[in-house]
Amino acid sequence: MTAVEVSEAATIPSGGEGEGEGEGDRRVLSRAHRALTVGIVSVVLVIAFEATAVGTAMPVAARDLDGVALYAFAFSGYFTTSLFGMVLAGQLSDRDGPLTSLASGIGAFAAGLLLSGTAGGMWMFILGRAVQGLGGGLVIVALYVVVGRAYPQRLRPAIMAAFAAAWVVPSVVGPLAAGAVTEHLGWRWVFIGIPALVGVPLALALPQIRRRASGPTRTGARAPLDRRRIRLAFGIALGAGLLQYAAQDLRPLSLVPAAAGAALLVPAVRGLLPRGTCRAARGLPSVVLLRGVSAGAFIAAESFVPLMLVTQRGLSPTLAGLSLAVGGGTWALGSWVQARPRVEPYRDRLMFLGMLLVAAAVAAAPSVLIPAVPVWTVAVAWGFGCFGMGLVIASTSVLLLHLSAPEEAGANSAALQISDALSNVLLLALGGAAFAALGGGAAGVAASGAHPSHPAAFAAVFLPMAGVALLGAWVTTRLREPANTG
Repeated sequence: MTAVEVSEAATIPSGGEGEGEGEGDRRVLSRAHRALTVGIVSVVLVIAFEATAVGTAMPVAARDLDGVALYAFAFSGYFTTSLFGMVLAGQLSDRDGPLTSLASGIGAFAAGLLLSGTAGGMWMFILGRAVQGLGGGLVIVALYVVVGRAYPQRLRPAIMAAFAAAWVVPSVVGPLAAGAVTEHLGWRWVFIGIPALVGVPLALALPQIRRRASGPTRTGARAPLDRRRIRLAFGIALGAGLLQYAAQDLRPLSLVPAAAGAALLVPAVRGLLPRGTCRAARGLPSVVLLRGVSAGAFIAAESFVPLMLVTQRGLSPTLAGLSLAVGGGTWALGSWVQARPRVEPYRDRLMFLGMLLVAAAVAAAPSVLIPAVPVWTVAVAWGFGCFGMGLVIASTSVLLLHLSAPEEAGANSAALQISDALSNVLLLALGGAAFAALGGGAAGVAASGAHPSHPAAFAAVFLPMAGVALLGAWVTTRLREPANTG
């Protein structure tokens, strides 16, 4: 990794290992890095609490708003708009530094939560999720740029592990708190209450980011925004949204928005992702592809776990959410393992193992559709799957920063997150279409006492995603560029 340049606006620590690094600066909680680390990990903590809490409340919200048939859209709407936010954040971060993207992203994130919490219908609820996704896209890319600018290369695996560790407490407390609030006060308070947590991470993170990671990567006049990339970002978000809408509609007429979505999506993907991503070219393109394959398969499956447990096994929202709680700890454990210096030579093998664990967990989850299978099977399987995700997700971030020049960190971080979010949208659309086609939308009436059985609808979501995860295991064999033989 080339050393990070010093900009006029701020002095940015070198990206080279050991350069400009004193004895006391060799830990993410050393005096030099402590305030920044606490601040940005606090941002991740709020995002983690939102994800676990909202996932617990979502089945009840969809049922109350008569929108179970649109259940997948409530998740993919978030990822669709985040695609645009990610590209915009990459542009802004390379030009001005990550401060503006982070502050405005957290504001939009909170506004979207409030909009969803006050929605009177499912489409308004989805709109709130879309606003929230725009903010999330701005935030996540800005955080990656902060890591690339403010931490030397040897500390980046550790800060990625700290991000994963920030999910542990929310993964346990989030479902409990959201379940209790949903059952006693109503699901709306889960969404309305979370924005109150935003102020603390803002106060902690923004001053440190302004001092250590703000400003453009190059000296001289500010470079203008790349309008072509902005147009492509709008195209990828609109195209993904049209495909998702077509997948939920399932009428012959839906082929029209599907064709329009594909026409927008294909050139946008080619323009925003590294060349060779779709064919798993070795090196950076395969790192970006693996991020999308792993995250998309896992998130598409995980989104349906609480709904399956509530409607098919009669669990309360609290217990359904807690079935995934152990995953926060094992995800953090996987991230901790990949951060150990001793495992660096074996990173590719660990990522291969991680994808096999993800595939096995996703394939095992629908076994609880058989009444004789204990419900806790999902918790055990998801614990192993999250350990695999901890190995893979943190490692893709580390490899991306290692393969990116400083002036490309924003754009490449955006490409990584675009692959993540786009895969989430497309695989959620695929899973949602299969779910709706096999009668999954009627599962929402289970709480009324009719208890219909739609196991095929859920199996049609999980089993294809297990196959996608196996594809990701193959992609891990192409992460390193071939050595020059001269």
